[in-house]
Amino acid sequence: MTGASGPGVWPGTDPLESLLTILGDLSAAPTGVTGLPFFTQLPGRGPGSEPIARTALLLPEMPVELGPHGWRLADHPGVDANRAEAFLREDLDALAIAGAGYSGPLTVQVVGPWTLAATLYLARGDRVLSDLGAVHALVGALAEGIAEHLAAVRAQAPGAELTVQVDESLLGQVSAGVVPSFSGYSRLRAVRGPEILEGIEPVVHAVRAAGARSVVHVGQVWDAVPPVVLSGADAVGLEVASVADGAWDPRGWELLARAVERGTQLWAGLPPATVSQCAGADVRGLADLVSVPWRRMGLPADGLADVVLTSSGSAATWTEDRTPDRARGALGTVVRAAEILAERAGG
Repeated sequence: MTGASGPGVWPGTDPLESLLTILGDLSAAPTGVTGLPFFTQLPGRGPGSEPIARTALLLPEMPVELGPHGWRLADHPGVDANRAEAFLREDLDALAIAGAGYSGPLTVQVVGPWTLAATLYLARGDRVLSDLGAVHALVGALAEGIAEHLAAVRAQAPGAELTVQVDESLLGQVSAGVVPSFSGYSRLRAVRGPEILEGIEPVVHAVRAAGARSVVHVGQVWDAVPPVVLSGADAVGLEVASVADGAWDPRGWELLARAVERGTQLWAGLPPATVSQCAGADVRGLADLVSVPWRRMGLPADGLADVVLTSSGSAATWTEDRTPDRARGALGTVVRAAEILAERAGG
């Protein structure tokens, strides 16, 4: 059945309320749609609760602290790491309550190795991305930390079937060589396809060894589809855009078609729906963003039943100017679009 999920981040400050909302709404998805609830992250609570801090906290033997320019590696864990750990414990406790007796899919979001390396700073120096040895150490630590994190999540929700969403939203900047150095006067080296694969593959393997599925979100970087497929990921996440004549990317969709034919699932990130006062949200238009190019590439219609629709965007764009009620409405729109896509899969 066609799936519906979200990016993991959520507005608000109450983890129990957010989890009860997500589990309730997505568990009650309509016929033909599989709702995939997500373990929410609430960056609105402040430093230590945002996705970068949450993932950096998972790195064994690599303590972090909040510096003047953002999170950085540290010699010893400090008050900032303690705050992040407290937020994580609070979230896990909320999951134990909200997920009591729950049996079904649950997605867990982490920041991918290349996005993390482009964001975290060394204890004394530039971004981790600037140091090849530090990148390798971070990749190994992240693979180990994810396995431990999944064990902690399972302990609170034993009936959950876990999928890890690996967020590589900065992969385009990393591969293009436009990530600024610490000084801002230069750019860090570009990371090419084989290196991208070397960073993602250990994380994907760690997820599989932990008994979970993996989806690597690469945003709008469609050229990253081949490395994701070669890494062995179960799915690739992409932000889809207009399918109007001349506005869609046939080369990107060709790469995706090859991936689908090899058995890699598509998680399609949808933009906000166009809304009119008379008709409301253009839900069919959202479904078109996937189904129209899908059929143009000659992919079988019944394959749409294996697609998962999500809301696209980073933590900042998902939570900016949103209340939990508005976010809940946007998630409901994604579910309705998935219902239409499921109907087209059977047509």
